[in-house]
Amino acid sequence: MGYAHSHAWEGEAEQRQSTSLLCRAIAASALGNATEWFDYGIYAYGLTYISAALFPGSTAQATLFALATFAISFLVRPLGGLFWGPLGDRLGRKQVLAMTIILMSLATLLVGLVPTYAHIGWWAPTLLIVLRMIQGFSTGGEYGGAATFMAEYAPDHKRGFCGSFLEFATLAGFSLGALLMLGCSVVLGNTAMHDWGWRLPFLIAAPLGLIGFYLRSKLEDTPVFVELERTSRTDKPSDKQSCVTLKALIADYWRPLVLLGGLVVALNVVNYVLLAYMPTFMQKQLGMSDNMSLLVPLIGMLTMMVFLPFAGTFSDRVGRKNVWWFSLVGLFVAAIPMFLLMKHGLAGALIGFSVLGLLYVPQLASISAMFPAMFPTQVRYAGMAIAYNVSTSIFGGTAPMVNEWLIARTGNVLVPAYYMMAACAIGALALIFVTETSGCSLRGRGIPGKA
Repeated sequence: MGYAHSHAWEGEAEQRQSTSLLCRAIAASALGNATEWFDYGIYAYGLTYISAALFPGSTAQATLFALATFAISFLVRPLGGLFWGPLGDRLGRKQVLAMTIILMSLATLLVGLVPTYAHIGWWAPTLLIVLRMIQGFSTGGEYGGAATFMAEYAPDHKRGFCGSFLEFATLAGFSLGALLMLGCSVVLGNTAMHDWGWRLPFLIAAPLGLIGFYLRSKLEDTPVFVELERTSRTDKPSDKQSCVTLKALIADYWRPLVLLGGLVVALNVVNYVLLAYMPTFMQKQLGMSDNMSLLVPLIGMLTMMVFLPFAGTFSDRVGRKNVWWFSLVGLFVAAIPMFLLMKHGLAGALIGFSVLGLLYVPQLASISAMFPAMFPTQVRYAGMAIAYNVSTSIFGGTAPMVNEWLIARTGNVLVPAYYMMAACAIGALALIFVTETSGCSLRGRGIPGKA
């Protein structure tokens, strides 16, 4: 009896320790994602002040310059993926993630310290562009690594639920940045915000980065990666290194690279239109006040956060592809009606944004479980980082600038709806050929879900 009781107690203690480790792994992964999107939040919601302070020309010209600078940082992300991805497969996930979060948060902090155009002229936008490129380079290794780290720690049957918290952190970081910028605007007033107040939210990035660095440095590497390392010790060095070279990655895994890129087109066009561009769209195209154009998307994002864990759990039960089909078809059908609804006052804008946001949730909730599972362990970090960032740099980060330019050229405020619909069609085409990996093990050198 005593032995059985002791054995049960030890089992419970081990389970509690495993749960605690999983929670810390999710937190360590999520905080970097939150820091990344905190920067996007303060940049998107402070665009009016940033463009006026750091760029020359009229308000419209300065806004376009600021949006172009936002897009420029995404052009560097594939380089970051090419650098950090293979490094993460070779050295381990946690070492690379500890470096990327420090680099990312430091660059965000320094953005808040850039002198104005009135003080140093063209050096102001030049410094901003350099810092945004550093952010893009570090981010190129951040999301792919964080999703890989989380997915390899999570139990196979709960990977969707665990992964949803990475995206919860995405919206939390963006919302925190937006709330800080909005709060500063309300408290300080327009004049103070233009003078110096817009800088304050950028200074918060440093403590966020330090906390993330501490959490990541205290964790062991993922069990899946450690297991692969242990079983690979007898491999020849040349064989071990060849699995993470760009040439071998493209030659052997071109299919998941292409499919992931197609899914990311849908994911990130919708993402950056709804989160990064919407405040500018509501202010300039719908004529809403500065504060209301910030508040409406913020309420929609907070609503989305509530449903993310439930959507992640649902993807564990019915499969990733099924929740993606629901999201893609729903967004394609609802895009035009919801954008038309946004033109009818505050209530219409709030309802329209919320409906699109909730239709987007099934995609967002499942990607951290779905995308890493498209590659085997030895190329998982590199494969995801490269495919994700190449597609994001071309279609995601450019979405705000492209939409603004197309609306200016055509005069049609439904351009973002058409852009989202085209992206969803591309995502649907890719989804047809994607293998379902819900519940599949991520261990070993084979692609999960493949016989």
